[in-house]
Amino acid sequence: MMAYLSPEFLFYPALASTNTELKSLLSKKELAENTLVLTAHQTAGRGQIGNSWESEANKNLTFSILLRPNFLAPHLQFYISKIVSLALVDTIKQMANVQATIKWPNDIYIKDEKVAGILIENSILGNQLDYCIVGIGLNVNQTLFHSDAPNPVSLKQITSTDYDLERFLEVLLENLEQRYHELEVNRLELINKSYLDSLYRKNGFHLFEDENGQFEASIKQINEMGLMTLLDKSGQKKEYAFKEVSFVI
Repeated sequence: MMAYLSPEFLFYPALASTNTELKSLLSKKELAENTLVLTAHQTAGRGQIGNSWESEANKNLTFSILLRPNFLAPHLQFYISKIVSLALVDTIKQMANVQATIKWPNDIYIKDEKVAGILIENSILGNQLDYCIVGIGLNVNQTLFHSDAPNPVSLKQITSTDYDLERFLEVLLENLEQRYHELEVNRLELINKSYLDSLYRKNGFHLFEDENGQFEASIKQINEMGLMTLLDKSGQKKEYAFKEVSFVI
């Protein structure tokens, strides 16, 4: 039905939230898959569960893209989070020669600092995913952070290099297209392996905290619904949804 529409590339000098803007546009008219809303200065970026995202004007990548993965069953929607996370890891390696990791479920870390955040908002229609709005904030050239976010970092802080934001976006979109294609052709095992291989603190025992306090555990698996299974030192397995457990950093 949407095949005749071409994706739009919409640029705003400043915008409160690219996700909010894309959702607003979508409520007013039909939009093709891969329609993109980009801003040079996102003033009220949103993160998971009400968190905010600080971004200095003209220094970073802040955008949202519309996906229409109606080939994917709703219970498998976490695969969108996986492929977007992997596209960011791929791009950071390609552009900055830095190994990033995915802090479950989808924060992008370099060592113990956060370089990118992802906010995905899904719409389900009947028994299929109708659309996904994928918001990405990637710290590229910013060198000073003023918010109370605990551990932001940019690629420039790590590599002392200024990056071309247009080229960075181009490569990121290419990598996202490639990872999305893997999902379209059902290469779920490849995606799962890549995601697990890229996980933050994937090896050994590390400190976590849940409602009962802190404990040491290792990551056993992330299932297709995005739930994380931890194995503690006594051999007990515990399964958690997002926000039920946190990494102690």
